[in-house]
Amino acid sequence: QVQLVESGGGLVQAGGSLRLSCAASGSMFSINAMGWYRQAPGKQRELVAVISSGGRLNYGDSVKGRFTISRDSAKNTVYLQMNSLKPEDTAVYYCNIRDKRGIYEYDYWGQGTQVTVSS
Repeated sequence: QVQLVESGGGLVQAGGSLRLSCAASGSMFSINAMGWYRQAPGKQRELVAVISSGGRLNYGDSVKGRFTISRDSAKNTVYLQMNSLKPEDTAVYYCNIRDKRGIYEYDYWGQGTQVTVSS
């Protein structure tokens, strides 16, 4: 059983910053990647940022240059620093862990944290 606990969401004005954190605990074998996704009302869930076990970064086009993902492997924690926030960044943000066990990969999701950016 893997648990993901997210924190750091909230309400911020456009141009402001927020930092999200996600701590993973439980029976993980080998974390392959950690990342953040978001889902706005009426829209599909989309990639925000992912960091692989080797440190490779991947960002969604809409957040490049404004958001930064990082991880503390010793703490199994992933962070998302969000700067220059825009109203269109408003969404529920979900933490994701991809745990690799042999040839299989398992995705675990956090409960989601609301980010609201006012104009």
